[in-house]
Amino acid sequence: GHTCIIPGYGPLAESKLWPELGEAYTHVIKHLPGSSGTTRDGKAVYREGIVWDLRPFIGTIGVAPDFEVESSLVGQGVWGGNWDCRDIKEGTKLYLPCFHKGALLYMGDAHATQGDGEWTGMANETKAEVVLNCRVIKNKKIPYPRLEKEESIIQLYTDKPLEAAVNKAVVNLMKWLVEDYGMAPRDAYFQIGVNPDFRINVYQMVDVGRLHYTVGAEFPKKYLNKKR
Repeated sequence: GHTCIIPGYGPLAESKLWPELGEAYTHVIKHLPGSSGTTRDGKAVYREGIVWDLRPFIGTIGVAPDFEVESSLVGQGVWGGNWDCRDIKEGTKLYLPCFHKGALLYMGDAHATQGDGEWTGMANETKAEVVLNCRVIKNKKIPYPRLEKEESIIQLYTDKPLEAAVNKAVVNLMKWLVEDYGMAPRDAYFQIGVNPDFRINVYQMVDVGRLHYTVGAEFPKKYLNKKR
């Protein structure tokens, strides 16, 4: 894997304090296989003495937009796109609205690891072989892509400024709780404010070009009724 500095790119590209952060540079991160014999569960060696678990995920995934002509590199929207969301990983269910026959699913931008927000604009970039199981859910509409993990549900949203993304993610999470799990609107509202296990995840906060910020409003399943 690797991470790098691209001149003119990144939050400190014009830093006078640390001018070297605006100069081209590539840092190679060694990936070691785990018990599976692959790097899906291995280790990342940043340098000698600095090692952490590999946590691979897909940074970009989506379907063909309804009518827009969008970039598969930086496009983001209700169809999916460049989210750099670390929870789009092995074992997670991703719910995507679809607009065309066959959906025209695409993906790329694999990351081996990433810190919250991907603030520098570059993660631990890598290549990957991905196996997906896809299923069509008929007669179901959702306002924006959603995730379901073993112990929680996550409502995604991309927008700028950051508070706009957070607000829309939370409102759409509340709709999910009310419509699919039978939670009273007042209870959903209060639990967002007082439940210590509710989380707002800032997945991508790369301040470059047209990219918006990606957030996820996460709610534990242990507080939910059985899904309708």
